[in-house]
Amino acid sequence: MKLSGSQIIMEVLLEHGVDTVFGYPGGAALNVYDELYKYQDKIHHVLTAHEQGASHAADGYARATGKTGVVFATSGPGATNLVTGIATAMLDSIPMIAITCNVSSNAIGRDAFQEVSITGVTLPITKHNYFVNKIEDLADAIRNAFRIANEGRKGPVLIDITKDVTDPNNLYEYKKQKPFPLTKSPTASDSQLQEIAQIMNEAKRPVIYYGGGVNASHAQKELNELIEKYDCPATYTLMGAGAVRYDNPKNLGLIGMHGSMQANIAIDNADLVIALGTRFSDRVALNPRKFAKHAGIIQIDIDESEINKNVLINYQVIGDIKEVLSSLLPLIDKTKHKDWIDECHKAHKWVDIELQGAKLRPRDIIEATCTITDKETIYVTDVGQHQMWAAQYVHHIKSENFLTSGGLGTMGYGYGAAIGAQFGQPEKRVIHFTGDGSFHMNLNECCTAVSNELPIITIIFDNKVLGMVYQWQTAFYGKRYSNTTPGRKTNYPKLAEGFGATGFEVNTLDEFKEAFSKALKINGPVWIACNILKEERVLPMIPNGGTVSDMIIK
Repeated sequence: MKLSGSQIIMEVLLEHGVDTVFGYPGGAALNVYDELYKYQDKIHHVLTAHEQGASHAADGYARATGKTGVVFATSGPGATNLVTGIATAMLDSIPMIAITCNVSSNAIGRDAFQEVSITGVTLPITKHNYFVNKIEDLADAIRNAFRIANEGRKGPVLIDITKDVTDPNNLYEYKKQKPFPLTKSPTASDSQLQEIAQIMNEAKRPVIYYGGGVNASHAQKELNELIEKYDCPATYTLMGAGAVRYDNPKNLGLIGMHGSMQANIAIDNADLVIALGTRFSDRVALNPRKFAKHAGIIQIDIDESEINKNVLINYQVIGDIKEVLSSLLPLIDKTKHKDWIDECHKAHKWVDIELQGAKLRPRDIIEATCTITDKETIYVTDVGQHQMWAAQYVHHIKSENFLTSGGLGTMGYGYGAAIGAQFGQPEKRVIHFTGDGSFHMNLNECCTAVSNELPIITIIFDNKVLGMVYQWQTAFYGKRYSNTTPGRKTNYPKLAEGFGATGFEVNTLDEFKEAFSKALKINGPVWIACNILKEERVLPMIPNGGTVSDMIIK
């Protein structure tokens, strides 16, 4: 049957099971939005306050559901407003499809109103992108976009479509198809697996270090089976949080700059590190030449470009983590490393200093939140001190229940991502942890939460400074607080009320618990501003270029 380009877009989205998209309309996208109106019984469009919020919402939706997030934007500023969200998804390997509409083909290159080459802008921050100016190329471009976004190491793909392609009078033959099959991942050879298994079986002080690749390949079950059979301590990156339960005695906690003492010391003393779906980022291997200096390193990753990129390793396996671990598990001896695990636990896990006059502490806020809510709660963070406190203290149960910007470190990510997560998992409670610095960046998305009656609870760690940078200036810049004390006077309860939400301000733990209990009963967005001291720090801390011996603990 012959369909317009706008109709083809809708039909191909339906081919891929898409029922929710996020976005913002505009002139070049009018044809698409007109068609979307006719498909509103099949595809629910969520109008956000800003395109950046829409891109983060698509990202959060993808992380919370395991599906591909989809975001729409118009040309020019609409498209460029997606850039931060696309880059966030790229650095965290999140499958996202961004569909932008450009000016008509005959206006391309003429500096037309709201024209921009968004494919040129996003080339470095997408797995691939398409410029579609012929209707006959449209359907397969979208199908290929879904395939590319989801095969191998996942990531965002952008499709930019000229307005004439979506014209209701421009028709082309459409035939429904199944989604394109994904290219099979590389597989490890039997000899590789045998070699890796032998090395693991001979190790006396092994540590498993895992990242977002475990979650992307849905290998949580295999990882936990390996940890138990191999009796091996494990540590994780921000993107790996939740793959192993927080209360598993073999879970040493977060690794890296603000990781636990147990995790960092264990890596330093290990004789073998098994790295699963992780890239040895500069927030983990702060001094690459001295990382795991006593250990052989096995790296298992789906992306060959990550091998030996940041840290030189001894053994490599290229493949999907789930498939590799499934094949490796039968070859691993059932082992006991009790003495080694006991040694790892000798160090304190986290460091908490006493602060004179502190009535409300970040750790207490997070632990009270986790105690009051159920195990299916989804926690979303922005970026900064509160993000690290959340990574340290949230009771991680499931990997898809902890959403944060790891690679790009995007302040302002949280509210949009929380909205996407709530749409993706409407039966679950979504808690949004943020700092006053991050929150001011995209708090406008509260109107989206209000319009859609989303029961998102936002907990604001309000220390009146840009906390993480302030902490660095305190430690390394002679307390020269250059532009980290903004002096904002924001009244959060009144501002929340202005949006149509509910707001609280609290100064003690008892006040917080009371406000949080009330928030759980409210059928709409709630803000709880928690006044904490600006002297609160994230500890431990390893400075850039440092090692365990440089760890700051007080």
